Amino acid sequence: MKQRILGLDPGLAILGFGLIDVVTTGDRDAQVTVVDYGIIETPAKTPVGQRLCTIYDDLHSLIQQWQPDKVAIEKLFFYRMGNTILVAQARGVLMLVLSQHQLPSVEFTPAQIKQALTGHGNADKPEVQTAVMRELSLDSIPRPDDAADALAVALAAWFRREE
Repeated sequence: MKQRILGLDPGLAILGFGLIDVVTTGDRDAQVTVVDYGIIETPAKTPVGQRLCTIYDDLHSLIQQWQPDKVAIEKLFFYRMGNTILVAQARGVLMLVLSQHQLPSVEFTPAQIKQALTGHGNADKPEVQTAVMRELSLDSIPRPDDAADALAVALAAWFRREE
């Protein structure tokens, strides 16, 4: 059985995405491969409404191109309120697009993603990126960081198998 999982690392300036395919060959055996990863970027000097439209259009295109079975999203976690509101607006656009495509989604906190990939929720970014590289049998850490983070979210969805 094959499942395609899209991981999203929400952001207004940079939204990371990572797609993995999981092919299960037995009760416990699975082969996980990278399909694609990257970012949706919106220029800082562009009005917010246009930036949200770019995210909307690009995410629609991404979903139409790759047709994921499930989407995993990192939950918001910020200290600065101004930044949180902008990211929350971008996240609202993500949720709208997913609903329009009738795609099931799961959400994970940063600590849950770290726990799923490294075994502890206090892992630092290099530990998580190394785990992504190892789990996906890559020769190097995916760049930019937002894309690597999105792949980590997709992997967390596989490891946790939350529906």
